[in-house]
Parts: sequence; C-alpha cells; structure tokens
Amino acid sequence: MSFDTTSEEIRTLFTEVAEPLDVAVPTDRMSGRPRGFAFVEFANAEHAAEAIQKFDGYELGGRRLRVNEASERPAGGPGGGGLRSFAGPDRMARRPPRPKGSRRNARARKRSIW
Repeated sequence: MSFDTTSEEIRTLFTEVAEPLDVAVPTDRMSGRPRGFAFVEFANAEHAAEAIQKFDGYELGGRRLRVNEASERPAGGPGGGGLRSFAGPDRMARRPPRPKGSRRNARARKRSIW
C-alpha cells in the first residue's frame, strides 16, 4: 500500500465489508513513516475471508493492495538474536561470549598467568 495511506482510510475502505475491530499501521522506528502495510482485525473469520476476497488487488492511493491472512514471522529473521554459524554450515553454534570489562591492562593479565 502507499506510504501516505492512513489508518482511517483503511478503516473506511474495510467498513464496506464489516466494522473492523482494529486497524494497525506499523511505522519505521527511525523515520516514523508507515512501513507500507497494515493489519486489519475483524470480529469473525467470515468477515475477514470476505475482505480478502473483495480487496485483494484493489487499488488504493495509486497502489494495488495485497490482502491476505496474517501469518507468524519465521524465527531468526531480521533483528538478530538468532543462531549464527561459527563452525561451518552443518554445525550451528551461538556466538562465543566476549570477556567482560575493559581491554586495559590485558597484557599484564597475560603475563601474570605465565
């Protein structure tokens, strides 16, 4: 959808099927601009299915809408926190922990071990 489309425009459009319970337009953390998609929640699955059928491919704000049922994001996607490989592609391991504290006086600590 267009980045200029507001939640009220989306609510007005989807009210043709049924009154949405909630319309959420996620925004970018850095710029505060809409991210180009929205979530519309209906009271029952029949209204949601009807909205998908009616508005998939519908043009709003100069852009075609792709309307489908929301699904869970796969684990390990953008944002980090997932597993990373350090031992080759067939063996996954967590990143080794970094030593705590500053690196100051690291040479003296090494000498004290010997």
